[in-house]
Amino acid sequence: MATQTAAEQREEARKAFDAYFSQCPSRKLLDRLSDKWVTLVLTALQAGPCRYSDLARRIAGVSQKMLTQTLRVLERDGLVSRTLTPSVPVRVDYELTPLGESLMPLVAAIKSWAEAHIEDVERAREHYDAVNA
Repeated sequence: MATQTAAEQREEARKAFDAYFSQCPSRKLLDRLSDKWVTLVLTALQAGPCRYSDLARRIAGVSQKMLTQTLRVLERDGLVSRTLTPSVPVRVDYELTPLGESLMPLVAAIKSWAEAHIEDVERAREHYDAVNA
């Protein structure tokens, strides 16, 4: 095994977390964060802890399967925590972790931008479709 210089080690480390490189692990995280259900779950939890049923009611159109999968991957990634309270029936609450909270300014801004600019985007789509029909 060849010895690397400090500059080579820094360059290798830089490439290891550069999303433009195909093998960068941050690509998987970017893929996860760009999912619509992830964005909606995170913004729903921004106001504070929620029960599963509250999240399901708040996020119209999400299936039980997708909500469960989304919560599991967010918990695995350390963005959401799950708390079980022993009762009858068992109570399960979800909330943002400090890591999840650190992401919220970005996620909330994207959600707000989408809500504010959807009409512009729809007009652009209509124009594109008309020109390219």
